[in-house]
Amino acid sequence: MSPVAAVAANGYDGVRPGALAAMLRVPTVHVYESVASTLDVAHELGARGAESGMLVLADSQTAGRGRGGKRWASAPGAGIWMTLVERDVDAAVIDLLALRLGLAAASALDAFVDDTVRVKWPNDLYSGNGKLAGILVEARWRSSAPEWVAVGLGLNVRVPPDVPNASALRAGSQRVDVLCALVPALRDVLASRGALDATELRELERRDMSRGRRVDQPGAGTVEGVSDIGELLVRTAGGSLDRYRAGSLVFSEGS
Repeated sequence: MSPVAAVAANGYDGVRPGALAAMLRVPTVHVYESVASTLDVAHELGARGAESGMLVLADSQTAGRGRGGKRWASAPGAGIWMTLVERDVDAAVIDLLALRLGLAAASALDAFVDDTVRVKWPNDLYSGNGKLAGILVEARWRSSAPEWVAVGLGLNVRVPPDVPNASALRAGSQRVDVLCALVPALRDVLASRGALDATELRELERRDMSRGRRVDQPGAGTVEGVSDIGELLVRTAGGSLDRYRAGSLVFSEGS
């Protein structure tokens, strides 16, 4: 098992795992002092038959990971480092999930910042000019269907030292309160089917931090928004509209 050590008897910020599971309306919460990555732990538990809705929390991570295999250390108590496992997920929308989950998380986190949480395609959340959180979705498949989906989320409760362009929740935000707002919202999204609906698209337009800005990656041009299947829409200098399903969004200098 990946965990280095289980959290002390007081659980997560003084709340025992069983009580926390009841508060979050999930079947099981596993809490650890330190792990390499909550995603790795969740996949191990998923392979052992973990129930849908199981949540893994760690007070710190030594090798948290993000898109493109990026890894980082997550300091003790400085954030929420979590992975949620769900089993009944529509295979057709897995590629859309990071964006859809980000939109739901942004709405849930508004109460804990002093502005509107914005979404950066495809999987990041921003408050002010700094990155607040990131989401990573990984599926484990059996034939053509996902056996389970693991949703990893890293959220800054305090601004991490020596990390440029980072932001955090409002001072005094309590991690358990944040989880009570966040986890039910994420689970609702994981039960969704189909493309983004009109309400989601309007909300995404309101929160989209890239719309109207010039970008160099994943392609050069001006962002016109996001399609209902999660494509980034970029208008090129030549007038064509390019669509991107994957990649990293890099703004042009001065944009």
